[in-house]
Amino acid sequence: MKDLAIGIDIGGTNTKFGIVDAHGNIIEQDRCLTNETEQVQDFIDNLHLKLSPMIERAGGLSRFAGIGIGAPNGNFYSGTIEYAPNLKWRGIIPLAQMVTDRFGLETKLTNDANAAAMGEMMYGCAKGMRHFITITLGTGVGSGIVIDGKIVLGHDGFAGELGHTIIRPGGRLHKGTGIRGTLESYASATGVRETALEKLTDYPEQESLLRDYSINELTSQSVFDCAMKGDKIANEIFEYTGEILGEALANFVMFSSPEAIVLFGGLTKAGDLLMNPTRKAMEDNLIQIFKNKVKLLFSELKEADAAILGASALVYG
Repeated sequence: MKDLAIGIDIGGTNTKFGIVDAHGNIIEQDRCLTNETEQVQDFIDNLHLKLSPMIERAGGLSRFAGIGIGAPNGNFYSGTIEYAPNLKWRGIIPLAQMVTDRFGLETKLTNDANAAAMGEMMYGCAKGMRHFITITLGTGVGSGIVIDGKIVLGHDGFAGELGHTIIRPGGRLHKGTGIRGTLESYASATGVRETALEKLTDYPEQESLLRDYSINELTSQSVFDCAMKGDKIANEIFEYTGEILGEALANFVMFSSPEAIVLFGGLTKAGDLLMNPTRKAMEDNLIQIFKNKVKLLFSELKEADAAILGASALVYG
């Protein structure tokens, strides 16, 4: 009986994978570094090495219906990763076919944020919703748009790249894409770090606990830790980040009128430090017919679980 699936979430830093049953229970999971190897085939071989014992413990290949993968710039229609800015593998990578060849299981692939949205829709706080948007605040900013209960893919499979929409024209340069002023440049963990570096440079006379960190040590976690200790600059960074994120969310609301926007990813660990300015900026920038209608939620799923579950749902969908 083919009652199991493999879900794989390829992130900019880590790749998480697990074995999932048809009821959405993760039986076993693990992770590896995404960019540890230069060649994509070496990455797949490493995945196979780690997953093979897990497959055997679960009863062997005969129990598996297939593999689902969420990946940056993943194209559901073609099964390819195309020009992903946060990965070492350049160009168009036929990942689904390569994984099928290595594992001997049919493989489906989609955008990593779309996979996470599917996990949220099936098992999380968006369960039962037919109109919602998920925003992943991690190394980058990913998004999944659900309208009428279906993930929006567009004519070419790449719809919903809300993280690359321009929210500050002529603003901060995104090193991966070469575009200025995108949401991802500000509202990602990477963006928070960039904002911290800018503020520390622009206000050299202002004391801050952030100055205790070297440039290499400074992260979004450092900013959170300092903000929780009452550091003025650190708190201003979250206010600034939330303001930009909220403005962007207002645009998204007026585009698709969702019932909810679900935020998840590492940056959401900042909690109210991020949520309060984000909610205020969103409401302040909505026209009247949209005000106080859209729920702004933090995901109730563990980040890794949502992505793995969503990827595995491709197999059953």
